[in-house]
Amino acid sequence: MPYRAPLADFQFLFDHVVGFDQVAATETFADASPDTVDAILSEAGKLCETVLAPLQRAGDLHPARLENGVVRTSPGFAEGYRAIVEGGWVSIAANPEFGGMGLPMALTTAVNEMMGSACLSLQLNPLMTQGQIEALEHHATDEIKALYIPKLISGEWCGTMNLTEPQAGSDVGALRSKAEPNGDGTYAISGQKIYISWGDNDFTENVCHLVLARLPDGAAGTKGISLFMVPKIIPNADGTLGTRNSLQVVSLEHKMGLHGSPTAVMQYDGAKGWLIGEAHKGMAAMFTMMNNARLGVGVQGISVAEGAYQHALAYALDRKQGKTPTGIGTISDHADVRRMLATMKAEVFSARAIALSCAVATDMARATGEAEWAARAALLTPITKAFGTDTGVAVADMGIQVHGGMGFIEETGAAQYFRDVRVTAIYEGTNGIQAMDLVGRKMMDNGEAAFRLIEEIEQNAHGVRVQYPNMATAVWNAAESLREATEGLLTQDMNDRFAGAVPYLRAFARILGSHFHLRAAMAEGVDGPRTALARVAIKRLLPEHTALLAQVRQGASGLYALSDQDFLA
Repeated sequence: MPYRAPLADFQFLFDHVVGFDQVAATETFADASPDTVDAILSEAGKLCETVLAPLQRAGDLHPARLENGVVRTSPGFAEGYRAIVEGGWVSIAANPEFGGMGLPMALTTAVNEMMGSACLSLQLNPLMTQGQIEALEHHATDEIKALYIPKLISGEWCGTMNLTEPQAGSDVGALRSKAEPNGDGTYAISGQKIYISWGDNDFTENVCHLVLARLPDGAAGTKGISLFMVPKIIPNADGTLGTRNSLQVVSLEHKMGLHGSPTAVMQYDGAKGWLIGEAHKGMAAMFTMMNNARLGVGVQGISVAEGAYQHALAYALDRKQGKTPTGIGTISDHADVRRMLATMKAEVFSARAIALSCAVATDMARATGEAEWAARAALLTPITKAFGTDTGVAVADMGIQVHGGMGFIEETGAAQYFRDVRVTAIYEGTNGIQAMDLVGRKMMDNGEAAFRLIEEIEQNAHGVRVQYPNMATAVWNAAESLREATEGLLTQDMNDRFAGAVPYLRAFARILGSHFHLRAAMAEGVDGPRTALARVAIKRLLPEHTALLAQVRQGASGLYALSDQDFLA
């Protein structure tokens, strides 16, 4: 489907809103000059517009399939993947020591968004590989790094992560997969994993699976889990391919969307694996990949939101129906359609700014080693994942509504955006789990990271009250309400926090997005389109925070006043 890369928006956010200049000023990312950033964004945009976007419908209409144990991918996907790896787009942030570009995660985030907008099913493959590269960089032995990372960076091999089992979904500690020592430093991995994105394909030489399993002396629960590299084909020491490992794709899931992405049930029968990180500390190692993926999945939501918005806008600017206030004649001139289009555009900007801000914090933590930046990145990760994917779902749904009856007809393509994006609010930790992480683990510092961010929002709003009295006052008041709600949250027991976790995260994202819209208006300096969009976000969408924070204060008791039998009545 047609797609136009939003290069101007990325450049504006980097230059004026999310503080990318701080990243480029560090020694670690000194190569991220304006010219380099512009060149990378431009070239990635061309790839997405001309090579990947035409694959979007092909993947949906001609799903990946399993034939005699071999995964056959959708038409054109092999060529699309080849274009991705030949351009080096898998390895933008990877270590130059192994062939990566060593550029900021913020730049990777922008490129990944464009790729996801163009063809989300295919983009999911390099996203998994990027996360695996980071996990290996942090936790693997030097030998494993030298053998695997260059192949993953080149795209000759690709990576997956294997956590979920039929009885162990969000409760990963309930897994039953076993790892038995072989006596030579390797392990025999046995068990079944489900929902494995890109569990196999027909265009890479090898597929490298990071698998969670339990050693014989592993304790029950998550504390006894270890992480293993289990390749489809066991490589020789020189990187050439050796013998086939004892693993197979049992079946591919029949899914609501993302048809071009093969989601596999994987069976391991004594497959040879290598320990990654320390024994019994596999969750810590896997969380490196999961946190990378959570940022990436949040961006996938934004990807689909941008694609759905562009699709709906094109339809609204072409479809004529009824009398319109200004006589333009197309449905874009009807007030309710205009409300939807403005909301979609404002939400995409908010979610994109939050994701890039998270990536900037990740880059600054890496470049400076400062704990405050690491805490900022950790705080923003669940917000990015949940709000980004919620935005994707809401905007895709609104895109169908803009199309009217034609949105319900598959041939228009509007429904595909919704079907593809719906899973992003579920995988890599449901959005409810993200919210629980925000009010639980991310508040273990007594809210310090949250309060620092709230203070920044208030200071920025206070500084422009004269120029933007209405918008700045609204943002400051909302941030102060968030501060008070956070203080109250910290006095609640954990189940009371969990009962209000989702509305708390959404309120935080709503206020943070409005903050970035205000910064955009400040940078514009005149009453132009970015200022008009900021008014939409702050005057029409920000007031939602009041109702959300009211829910946060309710705790859990009212929910448990209804028994299971009451629900059945």
